[in-house]
Amino acid sequence: MATPQTNPSRHVLLTGGSSGIGLEAARQLLRAGHQLTLLCRDAAAADRLRAELGAAVATPICDLADLESVVACAAELQGRGQPIDTLVLNAGLQYSGAKAPRWSAQGFELTVAVNHLAHQALLQRLLGLLAAGSASRLVITASEVHDPSSSGGKVGQPAGLGTLAGLKQGPGAAMLDGSAFNAEKAYKDSKLCNLLMAREAARRLQEAGLALPVLAWSPGLVIPRREGGFFRYSRVHNPAGQALFALVARDLLQLTESPQRAGALLAGLATTTPEQPQAFEYWSNRVLGPGRRRFERTEPSAEARSDGLARQLWELSAQHVCPAGAEPGDSPAAPH
Repeated sequence: MATPQTNPSRHVLLTGGSSGIGLEAARQLLRAGHQLTLLCRDAAAADRLRAELGAAVATPICDLADLESVVACAAELQGRGQPIDTLVLNAGLQYSGAKAPRWSAQGFELTVAVNHLAHQALLQRLLGLLAAGSASRLVITASEVHDPSSSGGKVGQPAGLGTLAGLKQGPGAAMLDGSAFNAEKAYKDSKLCNLLMAREAARRLQEAGLALPVLAWSPGLVIPRREGGFFRYSRVHNPAGQALFALVARDLLQLTESPQRAGALLAGLATTTPEQPQAFEYWSNRVLGPGRRRFERTEPSAEARSDGLARQLWELSAQHVCPAGAEPGDSPAAPH
C-alpha cells in the first residue's frame, strides 16, 4: 500500500485468527501494540490462543457454522460496548475434493455458511460498534478465484451466482445458484459473495453518512508447510492431490505466498491508511513470476461489480441471518 500511515494502537476484532494468515496477522498486530479480540470456534481454540498470545487477548466463542452462536457472540460484544476500530472478516473454509455437501447447524451448505452468511450476520450486528471506533475500517478477506479470468478462477467450474436460486431456497440448497454440489465452485462462489458483500456494505455506509472505508483483499495462494490451517479439510478428501499441488505450486513454480508475508499484508490493511482512501477498495497480491508478487489495488470481476446482484445478495442473506423480529441491535446510524 503506497506510503501508508500507521494508526496508533487500535482495537482489532478478527475472525479466523486461530490459524493460518489470521494467526500470523494476530501475532504481528500484538507485537505492534494493538488490542485484539479473536473470535474462536470453541473453548479449546480459545485456550490455545491465550496460551500462545497471552491473557490480554480477548477470545469470545463464536462458531461460524452455527448462526445461534454468532448471534450470541455479537450480543456479548454489544453488551461490552467496546468500540471496534478495525473489523476483520477473515475466516475461510474449503473442503475441495468432497463429493457431498456438509451442512451448518441451520442447514446451509457449510462453505457459504462460514465464509459468507456468518460474516454478514456479524457485520450487521457489529456495525454500531465499528462506527463508534477511531478511524474505523472494515477488512474482508476474499480471493482471486472469485474471478473466472484469474489463474485460479479458470481451474474447474467458475464462480457464478446465477439468480441466487439456492439462497432463495435457503437451508438444504447445495449451491447458491441452485446447481448440483461442487466443492471447488462452492468456495469460489463464497469468495464472490465476499466481494459483493463488501461493495454493498460500502454503499450502505455511504448512504448512512458514515465515512468508513471497506477494504477487500486477496492474499494469493498460501500453502503452509505444516499441517492444519486453511487446507486441513481438503487434505482429508484428497491427501495425495493436495501434496502434489503444494509441491508444484509452492516448491517448483514458486507461485505461493508465505503465511508470514500474507499475515503482514493483512495486519497492514487493518492498521494503516493509504493515501486517498476510497469507500471501497480491492487489493490483490498478484503473481509477477516465480517468487515475485506485487500487492496492488485492482478491480474485482465483472460479476463482483454488479450493483444489483450485490443488493440482492445482501437482502436475501439478511433474511436468513437477521430475520424479522430478530433485529441486530446495532446503532440507529448503522445500515440494515
